[in-house]
Amino acid sequence: MIERKLRDTATRLRRLREELAIVDEQLDHLQDDAEDKALRSLVSETAGSGAEYREARLHAEAMKRHREVVQKSIAELEAKQDELLDKLSQS
Repeated sequence: MIERKLRDTATRLRRLREELAIVDEQLDHLQDDAEDKALRSLVSETAGSGAEYREARLHAEAMKRHREVVQKSIAELEAKQDELLDKLSQS
């Protein structure tokens, strides 16, 4: 039973780490996009460019929050995996 839980946990960890890699790439892109739009907003000083920057910044912030959730899930699963390994070694 413990071994099955360990396999399940390892599978979930692998998927979350893959998701984290994708989220990191998307976050980099969104942050770059927000920085570009911030610069354009300063140069053009139009209301539309300011709105584009705010929207881009909000997207980047949302992705950053998602990244934090994924990281927290990974940390929780790693702790669970450690507990399971401890139980397995005590058996």
